[in-house]
Amino acid sequence: MSEKKRKPNHRLNSVSVGTEAVFHCVIGVFSVCCIIPFLFVIIISFSSESSIREIGYSFMPQSWSTEAYEYALDKLPQIWRSYFNSILITVIGTVLSTAMCAMYSYALYRPDFRLRGFFNFLSFFTMIFGGGLVPTYIVSRQLLGLSENYAALIMPLLVSPFNIIVMRTFFKSSVPMELIEAATIDGSGEYSTLIRIVVPIAKPGIATIALLNALAYWNDWFNSLLYIRQNKVLQPLQALLMELQNNVDYLNRMAGQLGAAAINEAAKLPSQSLRMVLVVLIVVPIACAYPFFQRYIVAGLAVGSVKG
Repeated sequence: MSEKKRKPNHRLNSVSVGTEAVFHCVIGVFSVCCIIPFLFVIIISFSSESSIREIGYSFMPQSWSTEAYEYALDKLPQIWRSYFNSILITVIGTVLSTAMCAMYSYALYRPDFRLRGFFNFLSFFTMIFGGGLVPTYIVSRQLLGLSENYAALIMPLLVSPFNIIVMRTFFKSSVPMELIEAATIDGSGEYSTLIRIVVPIAKPGIATIALLNALAYWNDWFNSLLYIRQNKVLQPLQALLMELQNNVDYLNRMAGQLGAAAINEAAKLPSQSLRMVLVVLIVVPIACAYPFFQRYIVAGLAVGSVKG
């Protein structure tokens, strides 16, 4: 009887084959629903403009064409320069913003920090109430000199109150204070404790915040519209592609006023498929970064606990 009691009941911890099959089907259908729209965008980007005008968007266009890609890559040097700008801004901005978020959240996480309540209120208040676009523009451009340089595209997104609150909550739920106290007794300094003890445990949270910051920097075009007016060499990819699309739309709108030749020229422009080409050019690079972040998130989901 004692041996039978010691044997674990695996049935309580296992999932039946039928239930597992249902889970796989549900997850598979959900995955297909997520992938199909992006595949649809890729198909449309390779569809000819005449096919889109005749039958609209379709998984099986009447004719395939690369005219939209050829038109987009007609400004090849400028596009590759904008790719470089976006990658540089995203990498530098993600590193700096993630580091600032981790240090700020770590200070809010420590219960022995005297100004913890003030800085916690400060981050929460700025998340709800903003200074407004005009004061922000005046302070950034005139007071801080954020114009016609890379700093103008990095500093406005450097601190995110939402990410700070998320990171602080992750520290509270995943990093035991006993580890901090033990490190302090062993003579570890604040920065040493943060880098050597807290950061390895908090990899899932840091990876999540880094991903959010990378998406924010990669998709940002509004700061370029505000602060990059003359030096187009610093223009990121999103701003360049938006300008390219606006030029095509402008030609289509003005074709009726410019005569028959302009109408024929506007009809040749791949305005519909060009939109999808721009989506592909923007989404593919950042989509390739997801597996690297996912590896750290999945690997660090189960954090260690302190033995009593």
